[in-house]
Amino acid sequence: MSEKQRKYEFTWDVIGSDLALARPSLGGNTSIEVYRLFQFTMRDVIEQNYGTEVADTLFRHAGVLAGKAFYDKFCTEATDVNTLVKRVQDLFKDLGIGIFRVESFNPETMEAMFTVDEDLDCSGLPDIDDQICVYDEGFIAGILLGFTGKTFEVKEVDCWCTGARTCRFSAKPTE
Repeated sequence: MSEKQRKYEFTWDVIGSDLALARPSLGGNTSIEVYRLFQFTMRDVIEQNYGTEVADTLFRHAGVLAGKAFYDKFCTEATDVNTLVKRVQDLFKDLGIGIFRVESFNPETMEAMFTVDEDLDCSGLPDIDDQICVYDEGFIAGILLGFTGKTFEVKEVDCWCTGARTCRFSAKPTE
């Protein structure tokens, strides 16, 4: 499909530039339940139609797109890793995404371990013995892509849904 034929190409314009005009009484916030209702029904429909692997892949790819857009909109002034981490920590907290921390970072290999406590996607869900934060994997990979220009493999290694009570992500460049 050519770019001109695309109906749903993401830009920040689709979110709305003037939420005070669009939602003068309700504002720009909603509940976690509504966010999760959208996310998990969308995942369910994709999984029913295309399988679990495709659903996870699509959510991961959407996360990369969102993470890169997030970086481009909010984090481009970060000129070093410490500034980027501080900015991401502040934004995650202010926007209610979660509490972002860096457990380890190797500046030579660019490998890192991140945690997100009170994660928007899964905190408080029942244990299912499976990590579910594939969107978050992509989101973190997208932020790293924006900052470094390199592709990263980000993998969730601990999840609330496996009993860990924090989401932990390993990250390493793929190039």
